[in-house]
Amino acid sequence: MRPAIDPARLKAVYDKVAGHYDLQHCLLTAGSDQRGRRAVVERAVRDGDAVLDAGAGTGSTSLLAARRAGPSGHVVLFDTSEPMLAVARQRIADAGLDERAEFRTGDMTALPFDDASFDTALSTYSLCPLYDPVAAALELYRIVRPGGRVGIAHSTEPRRPWVRWLADRVEDVVWHLPAISLGCRSVSVLPALQAAGARVLYRRHLGVPLWPFIAFVVEKRQ
Repeated sequence: MRPAIDPARLKAVYDKVAGHYDLQHCLLTAGSDQRGRRAVVERAVRDGDAVLDAGAGTGSTSLLAARRAGPSGHVVLFDTSEPMLAVARQRIADAGLDERAEFRTGDMTALPFDDASFDTALSTYSLCPLYDPVAAALELYRIVRPGGRVGIAHSTEPRRPWVRWLADRVEDVVWHLPAISLGCRSVSVLPALQAAGARVLYRRHLGVPLWPFIAFVVEKRQ
């Protein structure tokens, strides 16, 4: 796994790209990013859920979650970048979902929420750049109630060796351009969640051959 970009520098990158993040990420993933979001939201969020979207960014996943949770549900959008959340606020307002959402900033590896505070926790493409993605994933697991669900999508390595070799060569160049790479690299958090007792409800590889990602949903042990 490549070393993470310094957190302060990473925050500055996301602050800067907030206005065009959605278009950039869509192009880099050939539009498959939204498929990953839908996959985890449809399988993790239920009507009336209290949902945490950690690393919510510009709110793409939060919008899906707010609609699926319905009028009795509630979504907390949590991110380190205020400019990203500013875009999300506008999108939530434009969708008429203000009453179903609130916004918080902070560190995903130390969430400011009590144990078992949410029915569902989501993270889509927000673990990949973190300096400790496993710690962040375990934080998501901590704050969902027993029987609750954690839905995650993140970058993973290509499964074919020759594709993995080619992807590594491309990333050797792109990694030095954080405004393009966004600090994303292949990570692995599912084994840690399973070791904590999580039961896998859904798991699928998606994305383009050079930069695939894995989407999965786990349930917290009762």
